[in-house]
Amino acid sequence: MSSETENPLGPPPWLNAPPVEAYPYEDTHDLRVGPDLHPSLLGLLPFIGLWRGRGQGGFPADEDYNYAQEVRISHDGRPFLAYESRIWLLDDDSKPIGQGERELGFWRPVLNADGRPTDEMEATLTSENGVIEIYEGEAHNTRLEMATAGVGHTATGLPVTGAQRLYGIVEGALLYAHEMAANGEKLRPHLSARLLRIGG
Repeated sequence: MSSETENPLGPPPWLNAPPVEAYPYEDTHDLRVGPDLHPSLLGLLPFIGLWRGRGQGGFPADEDYNYAQEVRISHDGRPFLAYESRIWLLDDDSKPIGQGERELGFWRPVLNADGRPTDEMEATLTSENGVIEIYEGEAHNTRLEMATAGVGHTATGLPVTGAQRLYGIVEGALLYAHEMAANGEKLRPHLSARLLRIGG
């Protein structure tokens, strides 16, 4: 290699470094194990867990459809929750007939000047259909309501322009309703489901 193509800063420090071990920090949806819950998350504590159940979807699909869903809401000791959702479609006999929407994101409590949590929260969610949503909302006891403060989509992604989500813990189950504005339409019902706690 000539001096003209050599890195003027020298070789990078990781070039001959030894391999690293597996990721050393635990993420958990079960409050009985793993890291301590960050104090700022106490207002969102009822939502932490592994949830599974069924629901019904609609717009922007041409027809309503039945689905099953698994949602994992977890923490790693820091002041945010990790959110993961997987949906699969069901036929009239409740048999799986295909994969549905998948989402990943984070829920974050808004802290005041002295670092204590408020009732306000914010969230970022991204889906496999090329959409990224920024939410703002409020959490009160076992109720969480949020609406989009910003939405973006890829060039070929679903042209979503807004959304609202309402979550609640009712008789131990996680219920939610999700409205969406897309394809030039105003907010319309998109998903709703009742999920049972199966872990945490």
